[in-house]
Amino acid sequence: MLVKRKYKICKRLGDGIFNKCQTPGFSRAMAPKKGAIKKRPPRARSEYGNQLIEKQKVRYTYLIREKQFSNYVEKAQSTKGVKAIDHLYTLLERRLDNVVYRAGFSPSRAGSRQLVSHGHITVNGTRVTIPSYQLKIGDEVRIRDGSKDKTVFKGLTDKLKNYKMPKWLKFEADKMEIGVLSDPTPLEAGSTLNLNSVMEFYSRT
Repeated sequence: MLVKRKYKICKRLGDGIFNKCQTPGFSRAMAPKKGAIKKRPPRARSEYGNQLIEKQKVRYTYLIREKQFSNYVEKAQSTKGVKAIDHLYTLLERRLDNVVYRAGFSPSRAGSRQLVSHGHITVNGTRVTIPSYQLKIGDEVRIRDGSKDKTVFKGLTDKLKNYKMPKWLKFEADKMEIGVLSDPTPLEAGSTLNLNSVMEFYSRT
């Protein structure tokens, strides 16, 4: 995704959407130009408008297209015995590209998606190239042996020494292996996404 497009999305949805928007470059791009005419304050958004914004925040955070995201919501809503919001969060967090990102193998979800797509990641010993692959409790994720010497992984062991792993994941440094221990929770992962608004948005359609 082009940098200018990311900046526009972050201006609309918040600078926490992309890592690129948490840099001095974004601050400079968003600074008022000299001599620029001040715009009127935006009108207050409707409830529907707020729900739409929250939905877009989640989509862009996880880099998911609308159709796939709506499928996640539908699946969460139809699951019995599990709170829909909790199940939706689990579906998002247990994507392979997200787990690779959460484990610190890549500084961004876009980067972790490339690692998966290019065949650098294995699940239970088998190479998986589908970023949306759903992991289960007990699954083991590793960097493929033939990829460990790639430039993208240079110095990774040292970088991960002080990295704070989410509690629902475990990391074995000697094997460079991620294990899925349990279901993730929004509180545990420090999520600020409003999934309740997302569910309310889709309940309207």
